[in-house]
Amino acid sequence: MSGRFRSALIIGGQGIRARKTRTLLSMVSLFMGVLAVITVQTGSAFAQKELLKDAELQMAKDGTLQMYLPGDQKTGPIALDALKGRADAVGIINMQATIGEPNVAAVNAGGRSFDHLDRGGGTVVTCGPNGCSSAPSTKPPGAAIDVQLVGLTGDIRQFRPFRPQSGNWLDFTGTPRLSPQLVLNKEAAKGFSRYQVPAQLHMDGATADATPQIVGVVDDGNSYQPTAYVRADELLNWLPISATTSQSYGPSMQVLLDPTATDLEQTLRARLTAAGVDSNQLYSQVTKTKERAQSQLRLMELIFLAMAALVLLIGTAGILNVGLATVGERVEEFALRRAVGTPRVLLAGIVLAETLLTGLMTAGLAILTGVLGLKAAGIVLRGRFPSLAELDFPWQAGVAGVIAGLVAGLLGGLIPAIRAARIPIATVMRA
Repeated sequence: MSGRFRSALIIGGQGIRARKTRTLLSMVSLFMGVLAVITVQTGSAFAQKELLKDAELQMAKDGTLQMYLPGDQKTGPIALDALKGRADAVGIINMQATIGEPNVAAVNAGGRSFDHLDRGGGTVVTCGPNGCSSAPSTKPPGAAIDVQLVGLTGDIRQFRPFRPQSGNWLDFTGTPRLSPQLVLNKEAAKGFSRYQVPAQLHMDGATADATPQIVGVVDDGNSYQPTAYVRADELLNWLPISATTSQSYGPSMQVLLDPTATDLEQTLRARLTAAGVDSNQLYSQVTKTKERAQSQLRLMELIFLAMAALVLLIGTAGILNVGLATVGERVEEFALRRAVGTPRVLLAGIVLAETLLTGLMTAGLAILTGVLGLKAAGIVLRGRFPSLAELDFPWQAGVAGVIAGLVAGLLGGLIPAIRAARIPIATVMRA
């Protein structure tokens, strides 16, 4: 079998070289189909990367352990003490704050999006143990902006890879400043670019209003709520630690932990339970970003693969037509080979070798086109899709292209191969 296989490859290669025009026609008909399969696989890899990035911005990287702590006055001191010096975990303190004139209604009362100020204007949403309700604001309108203030015990970007837009990120080295440094998200930056407000940071429960410094802007995936990020220790210069976890509605503190930081999770649970916190209120979950993204990608990938398969089928039909025409022209050659003792299997192998080599060469050309096309797209579209410039050609697309080329060659050459093997020896008398 090894000798027949080698002979089929050699004779098939000679046939391709002798009929360059027909081979080129076969490759042209198959090229678009293989390239469509490669494009689908590359697009799927790019879409998955984009979806994962968006999900990681809003939630956390896949595998991150998220722990939610209840709004209890004992929670804050214990959690901050346990997180001190830990680089594998970040504590998140969420609270409402106002930047601007004191005792006035903010232009986006309640922290609304600046693109929807006409919805619910003049109302303030308050939440309590029985739910949330809205009521007209009793404060006069003024130059102030409401934001969601997020205090961080460390660099959250190891869990949520924020995209820098301008300026710098928070510097967690050195002693905390009395003038808190803030990094805004894109929605908050939009508001400060439209409205001029005084540099005065007001937080309920604070000992006094602080003078903040805005040092940068990031894309955190939240396009609806203005958010400002600050070092937790700079926040606590103006806010009693008990005020960070004394909210009456919902969890007021969240901890993001590396998958290997199981000891810290156990320590937090043990210390909080020992302090009298109900263990049923300590909720944690593992982030499954890939699982959620793949469920969205699967249907889209199947649709595009079906379209690529249709194009590939057209290319296979082209190989089939060229193969049948070639066998018809080589009837006397195959009959003569049968007359001198060439097995039928070898005749079929010669035809299949030609179509498989044609499919393999077409796949190589399509893969090269895909690599060059991806690099060109990264250069042209990197302003709109920055991650496209960082995307390497996925090996899955190359493998899919090779498989598509071989399958098309096999299907397109199967019928011509059977016809060549069934040519009778008596046909040689035509020569």
